[in-house]
Amino acid sequence: MGLFVMTLVGLVATGSAAVGGTLAIVNTVIGLTMYVIYERIWAGISWGRNV
Repeated sequence: MGLFVMTLVGLVATGSAAVGGTLAIVNTVIGLTMYVIYERIWAGISWGRNV
């Protein structure tokens, strides 16, 4: 659903479905990468845990 909406937004903004699709894929890859990095950093923080 997110890829479709982002492709549609890219299509409206640029007038090209190919560019819109590329924007959607790049956005997804960047978002997933940032999520994984964030989770790895957060997992390494030990303060505030009662372990």
